[in-house]
Amino acid sequence: MDSYGGVGWRGRVSRGMVPLLALHVANEYLRLGHIPPVTSGLILTNTLLFLRPGPLHRLLPSINRVWFNPHLIFKNRDLRRFFLSAFYHVNEPHLVYNMMSLLWKGIQLETSMGSVEFASMVASLLALSQGATLILAKSLLLFDYDAPYYSQFSVGFSGVLFALKVVLNSRPDADYSVVHGLVVPSKYSAWAELLLIQLFVPDASFLGHLGGILAGILYLRLRRSFSGPNPLTLLLGGFVKALSWPLRFLRSSRGRLSGRGRVGRGLADAGGVWRCPLCTFDNSEWLDACEMCSTARGTINNRNQFSVFEVRQRRLQRFVR
Repeated sequence: MDSYGGVGWRGRVSRGMVPLLALHVANEYLRLGHIPPVTSGLILTNTLLFLRPGPLHRLLPSINRVWFNPHLIFKNRDLRRFFLSAFYHVNEPHLVYNMMSLLWKGIQLETSMGSVEFASMVASLLALSQGATLILAKSLLLFDYDAPYYSQFSVGFSGVLFALKVVLNSRPDADYSVVHGLVVPSKYSAWAELLLIQLFVPDASFLGHLGGILAGILYLRLRRSFSGPNPLTLLLGGFVKALSWPLRFLRSSRGRLSGRGRVGRGLADAGGVWRCPLCTFDNSEWLDACEMCSTARGTINNRNQFSVFEVRQRRLQRFVR
């Protein structure tokens, strides 16, 4: 999230970096053969809300009406500010930085867990991160420290991104991460990024980012406490099945889908993921080659045929992209 201390601020649109975002998305599509639908939909939504082309400029509320402001949300019970503020950005660098991060995290998470599960997780993390930020701002009133945070205006998707980072780095094979050039244990990478961003970008919303980290931790603990399926996932799954049955009928006559990787059945039916023996990245069953290091699936039976240096380099590719 980026923050601001007043309502009258308007972001300047330079329209210079959005094409770079589009180029990066196109490059990932050419490399992988597909971009997961929920990830691409979120990127498109955030970008359209920022550019506001054609009639959308008149239909969509302005940024001044959706700033995340704890005081106004509590006073007016304003759910529009609570939810929509996450999808607005103050300028192009803010948008592009967040969407590049979403592309990287979304490809890994959505590919491994499936689109419906990923969509339900994003929705849950959105509500949890915004709620955590609201509670943190309200709690500061007890210490008579309300001015910097309780009256602060902020927008952006970074709270959800911090939560996704916590979930992504909770995997057993996530040992180390590179955070702005620093190699840190993955379980501390979100905290390190929180401090570094606040150090170099003082106007960033500290509470918004902290709320995202706490939301990610809470989500993981809730998932571990309840072994059953996520009710939101079941709801979204039923809705998607109802809408997609014509496509399933058309695809039933074909044994392949566009993009790299054989598809004879759905991801859930295929068992989910396979782990690259070199870089240990969990890949979708749809892919025939590792998404991170391009090692062909099933071609390596003995890791000793590669030098220790080459194995280390291929594993590090996961963190430097």
